[in-house]
Amino acid sequence: MKVLIDLTIVPIGVGTSLSAYIAACEQVLDRPGLTVRLHANGTNIEGDWDAVFAAVKACHERVHAMGAPRIHTQIKLGTRTDRDQGLDDKVASVQALLEDPAR
Repeated sequence: MKVLIDLTIVPIGVGTSLSAYIAACEQVLDRPGLTVRLHANGTNIEGDWDAVFAAVKACHERVHAMGAPRIHTQIKLGTRTDRDQGLDDKVASVQALLEDPAR
């Protein structure tokens, strides 16, 4: 099953700068079969359910290996069975309405 998730991983007990941990996760997420979009408060990921959640697990493993004793993670997810929709499709749908509100 295809899934779209919004992932936010917050290492706890490592100080205030988290960018090195986020960069490490982005490296983990850079794998075949996943579409990944970093944004200001997290990362959108699109792909097969098992592959996406294996990547989330790998992010946790990497961040713990970097010395984070705790990690708080938030995940929002969506699935569809009526059609194939990706990250770009969802954004394009809203942008089309912004350009032509009469649609």
